[in-house]
Amino acid sequence: MRRILITNDDGIDAPGIRLLEEVACTLTSEVWVVAPELDQSAVSHSLSLHDPLRVSVKGERKFGVSGTPGDCIVLAIQELMKNERPDLILSGINRGSNLGVETAFSGTVGAAMVGLLLGVSSIALSQVFTKPDLVRWETAAAFAPNVIRQLASIKWPENCCLSVNFPDFPPSGIKGMVFTNQGPGLMEGLDLNKRVDLRNHNYYWLNIRRGSRLNPVDSETAVVLEGGISVTPLQFERTNVRALSFFRAKRHLLV
Repeated sequence: MRRILITNDDGIDAPGIRLLEEVACTLTSEVWVVAPELDQSAVSHSLSLHDPLRVSVKGERKFGVSGTPGDCIVLAIQELMKNERPDLILSGINRGSNLGVETAFSGTVGAAMVGLLLGVSSIALSQVFTKPDLVRWETAAAFAPNVIRQLASIKWPENCCLSVNFPDFPPSGIKGMVFTNQGPGLMEGLDLNKRVDLRNHNYYWLNIRRGSRLNPVDSETAVVLEGGISVTPLQFERTNVRALSFFRAKRHLLV
């Protein structure tokens, strides 16, 4: 790992990306940070196709971008680092989990997926929390260097990126690293909260509703809730194989 590129979706001033930069600096001498100026949570893989991107210099090899995490990856690889591509992309460390179906919305995971699309090995990292005022950054700090080092030493399949979740446990309670499947996670649905402003106009807040769902024992959610560090390989291919077989059996419906 000669050259590491870092981004996130919480914004360039978030505590998680500062921690990740410190971690990356223990792994290589050349670390680039290209991250959104503002919080871009839940933007998934989105790209800014209808707005120009503005870049501000924050320091040596450190840049803030007016767009999404995906924009940051494209801008870094195609422009800022075009002469020397990164060997590894690290996205995070996200403030909060990215488990189950929520990975479809995650900007942290989205950045890693865009890195995958551009042919660079990519890892998304998230620190799970239960109480918003008690995020165990010390757990990610203790284990992220070795987790990244071990994963980067593996020549994993080119059609996937990795999503890592550190559990809401103190470092002394961690039970090791486990390779997992995605599973359903904790997301039960999306809520819409309607409100009225001071000028009597309606506005709305979206919110993810989470709860206790049945997750297989080898899923990332089950592993994380038991104190394990989950590592899930993700891909773009989303075809529902069972459903495809079902519909192919209905060939008589096709004209």
